[in-house]
Amino acid sequence: MKARSQILDRILSAIREAKTICVVGHIRPDGDCIGSQLGLTLALRAEGKKVVCWNQDSLPQKYRFLDPERDVEKPKSGEEFDLVIATDCASFERLGKVGDFITKRKLLINIDHHESNTRYGDVNWISPHEPSTGELIHRLLKTARWPITKQIADCLFTAVSTDTGSFQYPSTRPGTFHVGAELVTRGANLAKICDEVYQSFPLSRARLLKHVYSKFKLTHNDRIAYFWLKKADLSRTGAETNDTEGLIDHIRAIEPVIVACVFEEVEPELTRISLRSKSKDVNVSAIAGLFGGGGHIAAAGARIAGSPMSIQRRVVAAIKKAINASRR
Repeated sequence: MKARSQILDRILSAIREAKTICVVGHIRPDGDCIGSQLGLTLALRAEGKKVVCWNQDSLPQKYRFLDPERDVEKPKSGEEFDLVIATDCASFERLGKVGDFITKRKLLINIDHHESNTRYGDVNWISPHEPSTGELIHRLLKTARWPITKQIADCLFTAVSTDTGSFQYPSTRPGTFHVGAELVTRGANLAKICDEVYQSFPLSRARLLKHVYSKFKLTHNDRIAYFWLKKADLSRTGAETNDTEGLIDHIRAIEPVIVACVFEEVEPELTRISLRSKSKDVNVSAIAGLFGGGGHIAAAGARIAGSPMSIQRRVVAAIKKAINASRR
């Protein structure tokens, strides 16, 4: 607790001293990344700071309701900052092109909950036991005694909800429900958030789901499920890469499955893998780490160069090995 208090004091001291701040997040932003970025940005602006909010990629459609003023922008050249704050980003490389535009800075603060975080900041607040970065931002705001407006509450509730699978993942802790309850008390619009995030999908996503259910494979006595997403699949369905978020949960939910994997074509010789585990004894972050990636025990990913079939064989073999080891 004392170490946590010290790191929070250091972060708040740096914020007080800074006049210009840039809040950044990881490529292909999910709900936790976007909610944390925007929630922090709005809170800092309310404190009189000059703040920009940058991400390499556009917001997925289902999260655009959080940003009616289009505060999340693409990075711009020639900017200088007293302070850069990275949220929910496990490595500097995960910032993508944004990393090239934040070199002129005095200090970089790294706030994250990924166990695989590389501690790339000048100041690092990494709490792997937290189920979401949204909870860390909430604690920061509470410690600073900054107001949590309805819009900030919407952002942080979305962050907490999406990274806990709507409070269903094993990482969810009793305190997570307390945070969620407080954010609703502060004005988070639960009905709107649930409608936008969980109950409104473009037709292209339905076409992707059809592809998933018709093409997924089972192996290792049905304990491993996987499917491929090629660029041609996105073109054929009219989908964007953002539409793929959460597709893996549909095969993860199959009863015998322990680990689910998505192989997504980035380039002909570059594949993005996403891994999900339903067993506390099968750490997919460790599996992703074998291929230069990382994440959480139950959710992780990596980018792997090489031929698609070679990558599939190596990844599936690593998953089998991890499952077999967990049963000894």
